[in-house]
Amino acid sequence: MDKVEIKLPKDWKLLPLGDVALYLNGRGFKKTEWETEGLPIIRIQNLNKAESNYNYTKKQFEQKYKVQNGDLLFSWAASLGVYIWKGKDAWLNQHIFKIEPKEFCDKIFLYYSLEKIIAELYSKTHGSGMVHVTKSKFESTKIPLPPLKTQQAIVSKIEELFSELDNGITNLKTAQQQLKTYRQSVLKWAFEGKLTNKKVKDGALPKGWKITSIGEIFEVHIGSTPKRNVPEYWGGEINWVSSGEIAFCNITSTKEKITKKGLENTSCKVHPVGTVIIAMIGEGKTRGQAAILKIEASHNQNTAAIRVNSAIYISELLYYYLVLKYEDNRKVGSGNNQKALNKERVKAIPIPHFPISEQIEVVQEIESRLSVADKMEESINQSLQQAEALRQSILKKAFEGKLK
Repeated sequence: MDKVEIKLPKDWKLLPLGDVALYLNGRGFKKTEWETEGLPIIRIQNLNKAESNYNYTKKQFEQKYKVQNGDLLFSWAASLGVYIWKGKDAWLNQHIFKIEPKEFCDKIFLYYSLEKIIAELYSKTHGSGMVHVTKSKFESTKIPLPPLKTQQAIVSKIEELFSELDNGITNLKTAQQQLKTYRQSVLKWAFEGKLTNKKVKDGALPKGWKITSIGEIFEVHIGSTPKRNVPEYWGGEINWVSSGEIAFCNITSTKEKITKKGLENTSCKVHPVGTVIIAMIGEGKTRGQAAILKIEASHNQNTAAIRVNSAIYISELLYYYLVLKYEDNRKVGSGNNQKALNKERVKAIPIPHFPISEQIEVVQEIESRLSVADKMEESINQSLQQAEALRQSILKKAFEGKLK
């Protein structure tokens, strides 16, 4: 952590964090001590991911490791974060400090000081989510500290300004969620025929539409990976798509390329522009995602290439249908350890089929609406970035004694 060099008001001091509070590292709990009942054990993931499950224990430990509602906590390994604990009594795991401010340091003032320090550290790591600090380096980091009454007045002003800012952020995130719902609604209406045919009845397909399957009208190819330990198979001019690159997108380039020899020594094929690729493996968000090739490319064995004949089907129409049915297609996967699609399951995916002239119209209607949604999303993201910049600006002024 870098030294702070700012001009402070006369009654302010620049003090090391180690002088303004005590920092107690949590206990190194062993897996053998985890239970399903008792007090929760606070790990870093329980602080930075609300959905993370807790481990528990009914055993008793030194009281210094006990956390109570309102305690100030700081995770200092891998993922930095400062938190006010708002739960019931719990035990503190290692790599998290319980912070006990001294009588001349306001707890919430220190909380905001640490928030500012964390933001500065992350800004220097160029977007990396991993930062680690040692206790000695942490405690030697200096913060500006005014008299206690001034600290409390600054906290009051920060929270007044943050309250307004947080309301705006909440509204922006609500709008973001509404856009996500709107996009799905557009796709649902499209594949019910309602974007192009106002006379369609609920539950009925438009005239000329039928439900078929991917395998009935498309060729499906499973990819392959050339041997990694054969250098002459890699670094050529043939684009090669990995499953991690399938993320509801257009593929215009690939991270890796293979050679002609690499292609010949596998079951790989090179697929034309317009081929739709679907990821078959992945317990996270990967399985079921799709992409359209905008370049000729081969692909790995965890993906299936659906060759689209443009005379009977539009690539974008198939792509948008796979976006709509993403959750359904993920559930089709089978397997105990890691659920997966396979060639036959991909071929069995039901899809609507209707005249090419109407397909063109449906795609145009989808894209005109999604284009508007994309612009709104971009505006929301910019506003969220501006809100975060304003938050840091407020903290900067606060700790320079310039907050009015």
